[in-house]
Amino acid sequence: MNEENKEFEENAKQASDEVNSSAKEFSDGAKEALNSQENKKVLAGILAIVLGGLGVHKFILGYNKEGIILLVVTVALGILTCGLLGWIGPVIGVIEGIIYLTKSDEEFYNTYQVGRKPWF
Repeated sequence: MNEENKEFEENAKQASDEVNSSAKEFSDGAKEALNSQENKKVLAGILAIVLGGLGVHKFILGYNKEGIILLVVTVALGILTCGLLGWIGPVIGVIEGIIYLTKSDEEFYNTYQVGRKPWF
């Protein structure tokens, strides 16, 4: 019986160590995910400035409907007015890009990731 108890204790200790290791990895991954919001902010901001009229920054942030709207408005206004009003989408992108890049990481995360504010 003693050998069985020792073997059981060793197995239990190994299982406990594995669970603790997995929990630590999960915790580290969660911290890394929160810290990666800065990368998403910078990426969305730069894409908004460079490709704002195409709505790429909206797709990066998960706003698919708004991204499609921005893309359609830019293309439609560009075609219908022979390019005279095609500048509206890119201007919206530049404004949003500047707003994204000037917010703090926490403010950006709370506004656009948690609060899901799609425009400006």
